[in-house]
Amino acid sequence: MYNTLKLYRFNILIPLRANILRNWDYIRKWRLRKISDRQLVNILGVIVGFLSGLSAIILKNTVYYTHAFITSDFGFGNNSFLLFFSPLIGILLTVLFIRYFIKDDISHGISKVLYAISKNNSLLKPHNTFSSMIASTLTIAFGGSVGAEAPIVLTGASIGSNLGRIAKVSYKHRTLLIGCGAAGAIAGIFKAPIAGIVFTIEVIMIDLTMATLIPLLLSAITASVISFFFLGDDVLFSFTLESSFDLSRLPFYAILGLFCGFVSLYFTRASDYTESKLQRIGNPFHRLLVGGVILGIFIYIFPSLYGEGYDALMLMLNGHGTEVVNQSLFGNLQMSSFMFPLILLVIMLTKVIAMALTNAAGGIGGVFAPSLFMGGMSGLFFTRTLDLLTGIRMPENNFVLVGMAGVMAGVMHAPLTAIFLIAEITGGYQLLTPLMLTAAISFITIQYFEPHSIYTKKLAERGELITHHKDKAVLSMMKVTDLLETNFKTVFPDATLGEFVKVVASSERNVFPVVDKENNFLGVVFINDIRHILFQQELYHKIFVKDLMFMPDVKVSPDDTMEDVAKLFQQTAHYNIPVIKDGKYLGFVSRANVFSNYRKLLKEFSED
Repeated sequence: MYNTLKLYRFNILIPLRANILRNWDYIRKWRLRKISDRQLVNILGVIVGFLSGLSAIILKNTVYYTHAFITSDFGFGNNSFLLFFSPLIGILLTVLFIRYFIKDDISHGISKVLYAISKNNSLLKPHNTFSSMIASTLTIAFGGSVGAEAPIVLTGASIGSNLGRIAKVSYKHRTLLIGCGAAGAIAGIFKAPIAGIVFTIEVIMIDLTMATLIPLLLSAITASVISFFFLGDDVLFSFTLESSFDLSRLPFYAILGLFCGFVSLYFTRASDYTESKLQRIGNPFHRLLVGGVILGIFIYIFPSLYGEGYDALMLMLNGHGTEVVNQSLFGNLQMSSFMFPLILLVIMLTKVIAMALTNAAGGIGGVFAPSLFMGGMSGLFFTRTLDLLTGIRMPENNFVLVGMAGVMAGVMHAPLTAIFLIAEITGGYQLLTPLMLTAAISFITIQYFEPHSIYTKKLAERGELITHHKDKAVLSMMKVTDLLETNFKTVFPDATLGEFVKVVASSERNVFPVVDKENNFLGVVFINDIRHILFQQELYHKIFVKDLMFMPDVKVSPDDTMEDVAKLFQQTAHYNIPVIKDGKYLGFVSRANVFSNYRKLLKEFSED
């Protein structure tokens, strides 16, 4: 048997592999001759859009039918005790899948994408093309209080990254393909191509030029066409305009924007606080049990917290917001007029905690759907409270819709994404003016307290975030080890001035690192500092290098970022800085070499 397998390997597998590599090399060379990089990225943009849109459809349908199977065939209903156990089971299945099959952290998908762009050369692992889809299906279908959008964005971005890696495109084009994947994912899952493009520009932070816009357009259009083909042309939330936009209501939309800004602030900080508290539990299964039980209690009391919450949003948009409260354990109570908005407020407060518990306990999902849910609840709470306190009645479903944009704009720090997404998924373009006003005020409000979005906050705290600033993006592509210069002549501290002069005569540099026999860095000698004694031969045997050297005030490590190195050059007058690791001398980085490479990369990064 062994000999048969050995013959099979040598006679079939090895020649087949060699043949595939030879053909692939021929295809690559043909591509380089016939297809420009820009044309290749456009073609790959269409492919990425197709695959991302298809992935969004698969995820959407998988979540829907799994959820329907669980809730229908096992007798789920409001206040059923199965609501208590179901999220725990779903998160347990998710944890087992990740722990024993994937063996990698796949939580917080959009933050993972931003980290890959910032710190991992825009490379995402191949398993990200499917792992988040499976994990989020298990989490959401069983009742985890999160959305499917972040996992599908990670999936689309990973498709773009890995196609770019296979095609051997540059970092710049691989980053653009990640953006194409994100745009295709949003366009596919929401049937909202404009929102997909704007999301990529605002959140994924792809610079907008004609060279980047065309692939993004192609990807978003392809994904949305695939979505329309398989899912029909209905919008995600059917919405009937209760009353047309009235200019007299504009001040109330402005107040709603302010309110949504503070709701967004609560959303961000309560989510961070809850996750950090639960993650202090070291054992993942203990953490799962604690988080899953608390989540189950919340969902048992408020069934509208189950899953993404889109059913509750549909009720609110169609003027049946009372049903959201009636589904809860409080639905059968005789409620005073003050009780209804109070219960709405409690549901809003617990939704964020339920979302954070789901993620911290080990579930996989994002903040898209929870932010839309919170926005809809904010609009409903605002209108009911306004009516209760002042007797002024506002069109409920209009304010629910606008509130969705307000909270999304604040939580994600993406007002344009919120405006266009809500307009596209509801067909609510008639309310574009209040959408814009509320989203803008919400964004301004939260930005005063939180300069970074829920996606970027922790990355920014760890210094792992690249923004739209090209200089940071370029510096992140440079490494100290790549710019290390080693043509500096080293000298020993016990060398005489005469011996040092001989070293100077054979050196091209004017800086001389001083090391011992174990290559430990002891200091440097600058020619300019000792030029006045170099030719005094009577001192050649009296003065030693240790009398001339000094320890420089700044040093860098090969692990330091180029941003830190650039700051040192900016803050000091040094032209060369020694590179030291564990006390050992490695070489120097020079101001001229750093900025020469910076200009070269900036030119490549900026070319369209």
